[in-house]
Amino acid sequence: MTPWKLAEITYGELKSKPEYQAAVLPLGATEPHNLHLPYGTDTFQVETIASRACEIATGKGARVLQLPAIPYGTETNQMEFPMAMNLNPSTLAKVIADLVESLAKHKIHKLLLLNGHGGNDLKWVLRELHRSTPVRLFLCNWYKVAADGYDSIFEKKDDHAGEMETSMGLAHFPDLVNLPAADDGAVRASRFDAVNRGWVELTRPWHLLTTNSGAGNPHAATAEKGEAVTARVAERIGLFLAELAETPLDADFPF
Repeated sequence: MTPWKLAEITYGELKSKPEYQAAVLPLGATEPHNLHLPYGTDTFQVETIASRACEIATGKGARVLQLPAIPYGTETNQMEFPMAMNLNPSTLAKVIADLVESLAKHKIHKLLLLNGHGGNDLKWVLRELHRSTPVRLFLCNWYKVAADGYDSIFEKKDDHAGEMETSMGLAHFPDLVNLPAADDGAVRASRFDAVNRGWVELTRPWHLLTTNSGAGNPHAATAEKGEAVTARVAERIGLFLAELAETPLDADFPF
């Protein structure tokens, strides 16, 4: 039993504890990750990060609760790959809103949405819910948390199923990784220079962008790199959770 994981504790144990100060909702996905990583990669990663961060926060005296992960995300641009399981953005937003309503009923008024899937665009959900709930919402895309240190860990920047995600897999679910099967994760440039430069954005059709859904070369991945990035990310999020838990909800919160 992990005391900060709602899925693992009993009602009897919950009744005997003080009220929780904050909750974490991990958001993953079910989608292909090149030829070598499992469909649950995003969910496995975000659950690991959430648990490590909650452990750090709990060790500092915070009463934080890790909710079960949502294992589906927005996959509208990956649907040409078999068994990519899609929740439209509006559907995902409704699921989050219902869970936020549940937390409000149970008097947990601080929630971190811990996102592990690049296809989940969630900032607008915070804006949508801002005036309709007493729950104060925060959003963290975990893969951005330690981006300032990636150059010291990884050889090349990648996007999906590359060196970083493969390193995470080797560190945390190695029995599900088949690295020799991976292709090199090559991606196609757009015919529009403004798109390639980032001036203009679009939803990229993943079957046209990649060969087998991988965007980034995974072959330099190691378990040590995966653990290094996990430790950095979990430490930063864990310290934030501890601070969030102890900060009073006054009229000027979060300022």
